[in-house]
Formats: sequence, C-alpha cells, structure tokens
Amino acid sequence: MDSPSGAAKSRYKRVLVKLSGEALAGDKGYGIDLDVIDPIAKDITSAAALGVEICVVVGGGNIFRGLMAAEGGIERARADYMGMLATVMNALALQAAIERAGRTARVLSAIPMPTVCEPYIRDKALDHLAKGRVLVFAGGTGNPFFTTDTAAALRAAEMECEALYKATQVDGVYSADPKKVPDAKRYERLSYADVLKQDLKIMDGAAIALARDNRIPIIVFSIKNQGSLALEVQGQGASTTIDGG
Repeated sequence: MDSPSGAAKSRYKRVLVKLSGEALAGDKGYGIDLDVIDPIAKDITSAAALGVEICVVVGGGNIFRGLMAAEGGIERARADYMGMLATVMNALALQAAIERAGRTARVLSAIPMPTVCEPYIRDKALDHLAKGRVLVFAGGTGNPFFTTDTAAALRAAEMECEALYKATQVDGVYSADPKKVPDAKRYERLSYADVLKQDLKIMDGAAIALARDNRIPIIVFSIKNQGSLALEVQGQGASTTIDGG
C-alpha cells in the first residue's frame, strides 16, 4: 500500500487531472516525448505525496484525433473508437512514468482489454484510491461522440472528486491569447455560465455542464512549469477557477 503523507497541506482530498494528448508530445507535436512525460509524472507524484488522491484522464490527440479522421472520410463512430485506443497508449506510458517516479499507478479503461489494463469498474477504482494509487483513466467514456473532456467531468463526478484540474499550456484563462497579446488579462475566477455563454473553448459544453450540475470546480492551470500541480493543490499556483460564481 502507498501511504500518503502531509494531507493537511492540500486543499482537497481527491482531485482529477485532465491531460491532453498533445501535452505528452511536447514540442515534437506527435507521439510521446519522454522528456515531457517524466516531469509531468513527477509533478503528479509530488501532489500525491501531499496526501491527495489523484485520478487522471488523458486524451489521445498526439497519436490520433477521431474528429479529424472523420472529416477525412472514416465513419465518425469508428474514428472515435480509434481515438479511444490512442488514449490507452498514452495512459500506459503515463503509468510507466509515474511508477518510475516512485508511485504505484493503475490504468483503467472504459473499453475492456484485460491483457493490457484493468477495465473501469467504479468500486475497484475507489479501492485503488484508498490504497494511495494514482488512477489513469483511458478509453474516454467508452462511447463515440464524447470527448475526453466530457470523460474527465464524468469520472470526476463518479469518483466524487472535489475539483477538476484542466492542464493547459498557459496558467489560466485569458481575455486574449497571451502569446499574441502581451497585456491580456488572466481571469482569477469565471462562472460556468460565463464559459458557456462566451463559448470560451476551455472544455466542451457537455463537460462544463456536467461539472456545473455536480458542483465540481474546474481549475485551469499550466502543466509546463515543473511542480505546478503540487502548488495548485495547495492553493499557491497561478490559475483560473471556474465554478458557480
């Protein structure tokens, strides 16, 4: 059993982190960059060491994007299933990196493939969390036409997570692209209604609505800076919080 320590230092007892597939590719833009995934894994293990129970949902866009393939002529449902398989590859790579960093992790897939990883069973997932293991959810929701953002909100609700951390390339939500507009304003807080009304593209509308209906705050932060997740769970990082307002 992996024993957590220092639980009093964390804002939350249980959180879910949403990682895009692109985050694992780094500057290469495709595939899995070990120079990128290892620091991310260390950040996750550092946060877990604070006593936080951590779930992760990972995308697959660095390997295959179902929507783009559908636009290229592959039937949408089939293309989405192909994208789900890409998330399993990323999840296995992240599991290996987390375990290299010294923490036990388990991959649970919405699409059963028992020779590769465990099937997603809620009670089993909760048991893993109780033993201090990091959970990496793969396969999206297991259904086509749903994004991994929606899968993240769904798993956060099922796992009774207290917050959903959306890992991005910038430290929150800005009034304009900070890479193009140097004086763009970073929002400290937005409401779910603000995000949906302004169509801010932080996560898809279904994910935002699911988080809203289950009162799960979404915290948008940058995964690029080493240690950012550990800072965030202690309430010390730069980010944007999306909640009921």
